[in-house]
Amino acid sequence: MIYNFNLPYIPEREQKPREKGITMVMDKGLSLSEAENMIEASGHLIDIVKLGFGTSYVTNHLAQKIKIYQKAKIKVYFGGTLFEAFVVRKKFREYLRVIEKFGVDAVEVSDGSIVLDHKKKCKYISQIAKNYTVFSEVGSKEAGILISPSKWISMMQQELEAGSWKVIAEARESGNVGIYRPNGSAHSTLVNKILEKVPKDSIMWEAPHKPQQVWFIKLLGPNVNLGNIAPNEVIPLETLRLGLRGDTFFSFLPEKIVKESKQGV
Repeated sequence: MIYNFNLPYIPEREQKPREKGITMVMDKGLSLSEAENMIEASGHLIDIVKLGFGTSYVTNHLAQKIKIYQKAKIKVYFGGTLFEAFVVRKKFREYLRVIEKFGVDAVEVSDGSIVLDHKKKCKYISQIAKNYTVFSEVGSKEAGILISPSKWISMMQQELEAGSWKVIAEARESGNVGIYRPNGSAHSTLVNKILEKVPKDSIMWEAPHKPQQVWFIKLLGPNVNLGNIAPNEVIPLETLRLGLRGDTFFSFLPEKIVKESKQGV
């Protein structure tokens, strides 16, 4: 990463292409010019773009948009809900033809909207992983459905073993289901239990809201994988990662400087 000027005590960020510290942006229907403007402003900070839920079905100039992202060295994939829409209609082979036709870099395998036997889900992951980078999502999109920590852990471990590059901890774009309570706060006990058993760099935490991003950065550091980021929140998120915003301002400074600041600079 090249910065505009020097400043000490900035935490080190992984460089692109990176295995951790990933920022995944949710594109819910940007126009071509909006996608290009986002890349101009913050493409150097974006690793992945998800074409949210089933938006790719009705997006104008879809193939052109995908190429715009790929030219900027950003992975792009269709939201998991589209995968589920094909599977529930028993059209999985047709789905494979669609992803081949549009030349996306990755595929999301999820079961947040449908009931899918987990062994079958893992078979889908293994099959797709032969040719694509796979993201698999764990957790329901429906509010009120609670999954025990042991089941979260088991599913994540099995999906990684099946071939997923990252397992996504479900939160939806609303950020109030899955790993979050209805008020948007994190299920901290659940998250910590998951982290005891699943490597942190193998997890993509959906965190659409600033307080959620702050919580995970303080818990896991600047190189935590965060997803469902709004296009206009990429640079603000990066400043959170670097301690250049009030919420994480003191998180990465030496203790001596923190103490001195409390006495007056």
